[in-house]
Amino acid sequence: MNRAGKWVVGLGLAGAAALALGVRKDRPAGEIESRRARTPSKFIDVNGLRTHYRDQGNGPTLVLLHGSNASLHTWEGWTDVLAREYRVITMDLPGQGLTGPDARNRYTPLDEVAWLDGFVRALGLEHFTLGGNSMGGGLAWRYTVLHPERVDRLILVDAFGLRREEKIPFSLRLYETPVLNQVVRWVTPRFMVKRTVQGTYGDPSRVTEAQVDLYEDMLLREGNREATRQRFAQKDADPSLEPRLSEIKVPTLILWGNRDEWILPKYAQRFHARIPQSRLEMLDGLGHVPMEEAPARTVAVVRDFLQRTEAGVGTHPSSRPQPHAPV
Repeated sequence: MNRAGKWVVGLGLAGAAALALGVRKDRPAGEIESRRARTPSKFIDVNGLRTHYRDQGNGPTLVLLHGSNASLHTWEGWTDVLAREYRVITMDLPGQGLTGPDARNRYTPLDEVAWLDGFVRALGLEHFTLGGNSMGGGLAWRYTVLHPERVDRLILVDAFGLRREEKIPFSLRLYETPVLNQVVRWVTPRFMVKRTVQGTYGDPSRVTEAQVDLYEDMLLREGNREATRQRFAQKDADPSLEPRLSEIKVPTLILWGNRDEWILPKYAQRFHARIPQSRLEMLDGLGHVPMEEAPARTVAVVRDFLQRTEAGVGTHPSSRPQPHAPV
């Protein structure tokens, strides 16, 4: 074998060794639940899916939806404050967190809208403020378009769902790339998890090892990586509802980190232009998950929005007051 051939073989062996070292087994659901399903966690059956959720506080109801490969824990900084005045409901979405995979692989955007409707009905919710981050933001505005009779106000935090002009982040693109999506199903070394979480922050140095531990638990919970692969395979399965954004007539708060590299700030402007009663707040120095990065700062904006629009809750959209002017 010549020298070049030896280099090729050597690189191949090194690559195989790296892959082998990165292979991670699924972690049993019971193990993750014992660590993460602390009080006030509960479980409820929604359309045949055992769903992890928390229901905290009293007052007007807020329902908050997390982003892709996250969990209800992403809202803890907000919940600690908002539950003093509001009833705050958070949950792990299908195929994620402690809810885990759907045996029927119902992950299309409209499947998720149907699941969310089943969830709020199971809790007996008739009217509520709906908020979401990233993928959860995409679900929130789609639900509002299809079920306007239930949503009193809408909060979009670096929301997904508009037609993109850029590729999705590399760590997510792996899940929709043939062959690689089979590899990433098992090969998810900790450094990759950490780098992905850091990529969502405006200041990556603020990511703690405890946060990486949490995201790693949620990702490696048995079945969640396969569910992520299935979810990305189905993300464009339904007709786009984007042309119907102008049908949203409720007061809407759009929060966006100006350092978001996952969904660029220009998409905040597009949501703002298409949703009639929207207020846009660009957040200096923050990235894709501002509620995690600066909970006190961002929840103050949310409280202001909720208080300014309080009089309109539970009334017909046409009779609600205009929200605070965009800044």
